[in-house]
Amino acid sequence: MIDLYYAPTPNGHKITLFLEEAELAYRLIRVDIGKGEQFHPQFLAISPNNKVPAIVDHMPADGGAPLSVFESGAILLYLAEKSGKLLSGELRERYVTLQWLFWQVGGLGPMLGQNQHFSHSAPQTVPYAIERFQVETQRLYGVLNQRLGCSPWLGGDHYSIADIAAWPWGELPCPTAYRSGELSGGAQLV
Repeated sequence: MIDLYYAPTPNGHKITLFLEEAELAYRLIRVDIGKGEQFHPQFLAISPNNKVPAIVDHMPADGGAPLSVFESGAILLYLAEKSGKLLSGELRERYVTLQWLFWQVGGLGPMLGQNQHFSHSAPQTVPYAIERFQVETQRLYGVLNQRLGCSPWLGGDHYSIADIAAWPWGELPCPTAYRSGELSGGAQLV
């Protein structure tokens, strides 16, 4: 069983999407970031950067003690390797997928997050920041559109963790779990 420490954010959705697509059993543990639960010592022991999502795998492949993993890209990579799903074992396809996964976690997600913050949530209007992040958001969507114009999926010919990572930040095509808006893989809400 995997415990998923979750908030309904794009990064949180990435992990629920993977778990549903891979049909892995998990328990959903909500972390109320509005109430500061991400700063509680119990959560910091799992995610020292005080960010969601994070997981605890109670049955890691090595048979050892439960394993904590934080940061959405690391979680997706861990789960793909654990399950053998949504990440090719073929060298070239695997690294194309990983390049696009890292593009999302290092570029698309952070820049869109900053765009959202400065455009809608900042306590004061900062025109330079708004323009900077809007321009970068448009550029990144251009990169995304260009890639999907020449490839059916970010990672190449197959749906992968790269698509799962990018989907909550845009409107990528998405198989099964989120198409209907229903989760089916045995999630248990805690």
